[in-house]
Amino acid sequence: MDGVIVDFESGILAISEEERETYAEKYSRCPGIFSKMKPLPGGIEAVNTLKDKYDVYFLSAPNWENSSSWSDKVDWIKCYFPDMEKRLILSHNKNLNHGDYLIDDRLKYGAEDFPGKHIHFGTEAFPNWESVLDYL
Repeated sequence: MDGVIVDFESGILAISEEERETYAEKYSRCPGIFSKMKPLPGGIEAVNTLKDKYDVYFLSAPNWENSSSWSDKVDWIKCYFPDMEKRLILSHNKNLNHGDYLIDDRLKYGAEDFPGKHIHFGTEAFPNWESVLDYL
């Protein structure tokens, strides 16, 4: 989710200065930060386009040291994709999931070992949602 359909930076900007200082370089540990994040440009529309052609699930790695990240991610999906709330998988082992494609901005948490095609979002090959939609 983060960095693909969710603008993580918008959450950092939404927390207090004190929280930014306390959680500097570890923002994902800040309680409630995930509830403050906005969608990335084009992400909502892209998912809505893709779900007409593909069996779309959301796969996200929550922060184990921030229990609110789990519920915040569920609430975020409910807010922006109310018809897909049960299509959220929270895992630090993305390679254990099966599918044809994984759209992710990182290689961590098993993304590099995902058995299907990893669409590395935010790279030269896939810099934005338009490029991902063109490919798919």
